[in-house]
Amino acid sequence: MRILVTGGLGIVGSGIVAELRGRGHEVISCDTRHDSDQIGYSVGVDIDNAGYVRCDVGEYRQLQRMFEQQGPFDYVYHCAAEFGRWNGEDYYETLWKTNAIGTKHIIRLQEQLGFRLIHFSSSEVYGDWKDVMSESVMDDYEIKQMNDYAMTKWVNEMQIRNSRILNETETVVVRLFNTYGPGEYYSPYRSVNCRFLYCALHGLPFTVFRGHSRTSTYLSDTVRTVCNISGNFKPGETYNVGGRDLHTIDELAEIIIRETGADPGLVKTKDSEVLTTTTKKVDVSKSERDLGHKNSVSLPEGIRLTVEWMRDVYRL
Repeated sequence: MRILVTGGLGIVGSGIVAELRGRGHEVISCDTRHDSDQIGYSVGVDIDNAGYVRCDVGEYRQLQRMFEQQGPFDYVYHCAAEFGRWNGEDYYETLWKTNAIGTKHIIRLQEQLGFRLIHFSSSEVYGDWKDVMSESVMDDYEIKQMNDYAMTKWVNEMQIRNSRILNETETVVVRLFNTYGPGEYYSPYRSVNCRFLYCALHGLPFTVFRGHSRTSTYLSDTVRTVCNISGNFKPGETYNVGGRDLHTIDELAEIIIRETGADPGLVKTKDSEVLTTTTKKVDVSKSERDLGHKNSVSLPEGIRLTVEWMRDVYRL
């Protein structure tokens, strides 16, 4: 199959590209940076087996050119997005352009070209839902979105739903829950696991907000599950991809201090964080049933493996 992965240089996107190629698929990826594996449109340089296109999904012309010259595609894994609630506050212009307008561009091309779409949403759409987060919650209850990032992801799901009704497009939505692991480079806006690990390894203080609980999903487990969608594609389905073991953020910090050998004094504590979900207890039974989802890497083991990767990457 010929598959496009948007956001192909991101932590999840790059993992999907490698996994799908390993399964024998022909994969093109795109992202917003230049890269050595890049297809050059006008410079007259041809790299053997080049499989990357610089393309901003918020720019329709760039997307259209890529689909015309590298298509057709059987499936599109749409990972490209601005990630995170605080990133969405600080860079809201880019957030809305990439997530809302960019996804609408993808949907418009889907309506014209007929490819099947796997869209990456977020656990953030569940807001501060107090019970188990099963996929049907969003259909049965009106959830108040707690930040701009969550709003854009729910807008995407509504865009997709409307396109399915109007144009019979075929899409599967995936809601990811706190994926982490090797390949996630530090920035202040990355996952809590990544930020805590980076700070602990560099002797920097970090803040634990008490009263919050999450599951953590190791990258390879997430990637394997979502790549299985193209082999068992059920149009209109939504899947939670997350962990089964709930942990507090305090417990996560304790594991990170233990695995890095960092000074426990680096950990600062505050009361619960404003406009942030308290507990994300996820139902992953549907992804287990349809996609063979497994949490094969425990949190301590995953943290240990990520510590080893970070020490190598940052030469610690």
